[in-house]
Amino acid sequence: MFNKILIANRGEIACRVAATARRLAIKTVAVYSDADANAKHVSSCDESVFIGGSAPKDSYLRWEKIIAAAKATGAQAVHPGYGFLSENVEFAQACADAGLVFIGPGPSSIQAMGLKAESKRLMNLAGVPLVPGYHGEDQDPALLQREADSIGYPVLIKASAGGGGKGMRVVEKSEDFAAALASCKREAINSFANDSVLIEKYVQRPRHIEIQVFGDSQGNYVHLFERDCSVQRRHQKVLEEAPAPGMTPEFRQQMGEAAVAAARAVNYVGAGTVEFIVEQKPDGAMTFFFMEMNTRLQVEHPVTEAITGQDLVEWQLRVASGEPLPLRQDQLRITGHAIEARICAENPDNNFLPATGTLHVYGLPDCVTFERNSGGVRVDSGVRQGDVISPFYDSMVAKLIVHGDTREQALSRLDTALAQTHIVGLNTNVQFLRNVVQSRSFAQADLDTALISREEAVLFKQEKVGLHLAVAGAVAHTLLQEKAQEAQVATQAVWLDPWARQDGWRSHGPSSRRFDFEFKGEVQVVSLTTLHDGALQLQVAGEAAVFAFKPVTQGIDVQLGERRQIVNIYKNGVVADVFTAFGATQIIAVDALAHAGDAQVEGGRLTAPMPGKVVSFAVKAGDKVTRGQVLAVMDAMKMEHTIAAPMDGVVAELLYAPGDQVAEGAELLKLVA
Repeated sequence: MFNKILIANRGEIACRVAATARRLAIKTVAVYSDADANAKHVSSCDESVFIGGSAPKDSYLRWEKIIAAAKATGAQAVHPGYGFLSENVEFAQACADAGLVFIGPGPSSIQAMGLKAESKRLMNLAGVPLVPGYHGEDQDPALLQREADSIGYPVLIKASAGGGGKGMRVVEKSEDFAAALASCKREAINSFANDSVLIEKYVQRPRHIEIQVFGDSQGNYVHLFERDCSVQRRHQKVLEEAPAPGMTPEFRQQMGEAAVAAARAVNYVGAGTVEFIVEQKPDGAMTFFFMEMNTRLQVEHPVTEAITGQDLVEWQLRVASGEPLPLRQDQLRITGHAIEARICAENPDNNFLPATGTLHVYGLPDCVTFERNSGGVRVDSGVRQGDVISPFYDSMVAKLIVHGDTREQALSRLDTALAQTHIVGLNTNVQFLRNVVQSRSFAQADLDTALISREEAVLFKQEKVGLHLAVAGAVAHTLLQEKAQEAQVATQAVWLDPWARQDGWRSHGPSSRRFDFEFKGEVQVVSLTTLHDGALQLQVAGEAAVFAFKPVTQGIDVQLGERRQIVNIYKNGVVADVFTAFGATQIIAVDALAHAGDAQVEGGRLTAPMPGKVVSFAVKAGDKVTRGQVLAVMDAMKMEHTIAAPMDGVVAELLYAPGDQVAEGAELLKLVA
């Protein structure tokens, strides 16, 4: 076994690898960029080395710097994590040339499976079922268009060297193919330095089921069963679970044997994932097709660890050091059910636009990290409260993993854990994940890659807390703050002027106090009345109800009428984030004496929704445009984002050029009515 390894990655996967290394008494070396100087993964390792600027191309993709860091620190091996250089043939070969063990498959295996077209050819020879499509080397756009037309729409364009949903587009009709192809190629060249694509028939209502495989240098192979990763947005996974619902032992054996055959065909060593598209026919029969092989550890590997009781990183380390696989196929068992939710900094209600900002509050459920397990809840995270989510890297904040005896128990445990996840400072998908978990399709395991669009009506723009409870929580929090301030002043032996109190106190009769809030874009005038007997009454939206509250260990116990609920409030200036068992929302305190002045609503401005780079403009000055027309394309957080016209008008001026870096809120162009 190794004495010291370098982890050539960042974030939660670097922390995850370091945890297993620490348990095995292996020293670890972290690498970091300018943006990650104070990152959690740096402090999780025994030592660290600075490797360059914040952008991945200036740091985490500079493999010569990483190898130099490994040599300088005396590391014997390099763990690439996932993403970045994990499937880079040149990096794997450079490690070998430098006398370092690459903790992953050999360069030849990466090369064979890294290019999707070549992997399809090899799988065809190995007898693994394939989806109809074009996997050739000729990348002439006209030829690709003809091939797509011949296959029949809808088709899927995929970057041949890709992964993680990047460089991938579904095309519904022939006239949309050219634009989608150009966008795929741009994204592919930026993410993988290779713009080759393949074209495949887009299977209707497919399930995405993958098999975890392992091989060792002695020629042994096993699979550690399957994961269902069908719930996706933008071709990126949202929820993953193991085992796959509805999987029969016979079908599991067929897919497992095909996955092992795929690994054996390329003499695979280490952890890998063979991904399949599964089509379920009306009669219930299922067929599967090879999609691709990821020659690395997957983001969703914790669900496999949960149901098998195995540490896959430990398996990687043992196999890379020359040991045989820890277990044979007949020694592996499935126990219970596990689900993983990817918590991301993004706004699901705005087309999953990635978000940046500071984690002012980062409250996690009652859980543990990988080092130990308790209560069936685990969180893998690479950030801490106060950290900044920057635009330079992936938007994933953490992975929430639950395990239960049954799928139903795991579902309940996941919803509870998500309710206990309190993140303030930027938009996240936590409430969206709860909506998915509670949706009919997911709850009943009616799974396919179109689940999100099919359940759109109950997944997006859902207000689960409601005006009344949000107001009650905000008022209770304000009153408790005022009471705490009065108590603090009282300890200073300062005379209190009773006329300076803000609680509406009067010498006789009921007293009333006014609060003004903005909720979902509308201003609400709220009245709090203290009755003769001292009881409180809160009037919201014209409805009055008994109001009571008290602080408790886990928040504020709020009663409004007959409804009683534990509420957590986190206030930053005038904005309060409200968390309840039902969901989360925001409410804004309004100064009733403030005036809007001469401020006017801006019209005709189009601004960058987040920091990034201008890829292209689809218009020029003087062009007439219609509402919804695409005007520009930006690249941020490894994804392309389109900027559309908010109204009909004329482009007055372009304020940037393609290739320019822009800050969040920067005006990209001027549009006049």
